[in-house]
Amino acid sequence: MKFLRVIRFDGSDDHVFENAARPDEWALPGGFEFAGIRDEQVVGKTRQAFANGFLGIPSFGRSTFATISEMSGDDHDELLGVLSNRFVEVYGAPSRDDALAAARSEADFVIDLCAGEPVNTVFTLRRILEDGEIREEFRIITPPSEPIHTKVWQVVEDDA
Repeated sequence: MKFLRVIRFDGSDDHVFENAARPDEWALPGGFEFAGIRDEQVVGKTRQAFANGFLGIPSFGRSTFATISEMSGDDHDELLGVLSNRFVEVYGAPSRDDALAAARSEADFVIDLCAGEPVNTVFTLRRILEDGEIREEFRIITPPSEPIHTKVWQVVEDDA
């Protein structure tokens, strides 16, 4: 199956997020972490995480970009276990079964999001708080069809 994975083009996530996700972690939108958030709480690094941070699993750090990758059944089961434990331990899920159901729902959303796109497709996330409700939109970054730079040198093997 296809699933999102954290990708980093540079070190900026280390500076803009309180806790940056590690490259190659599985990624979810993770909007559930902001349930009940109010406008006055969306400031500083929390604002950056809220506005456009994917949630990396298992670090629970944030990432600006995620890319589609192939996920094995074992990886899927592990992700569900880590996420459902988080729902119990941090968010007070009423039972392990409820936590697992919520984890499955989060994972299924990502699987559906990735289904129609090829592996290596890069996504960004925009999240806004509007009238007390969280809205998310996802954008695909497509590479330019033509090179944007001119080749200025060429490497040639030395005969010597």
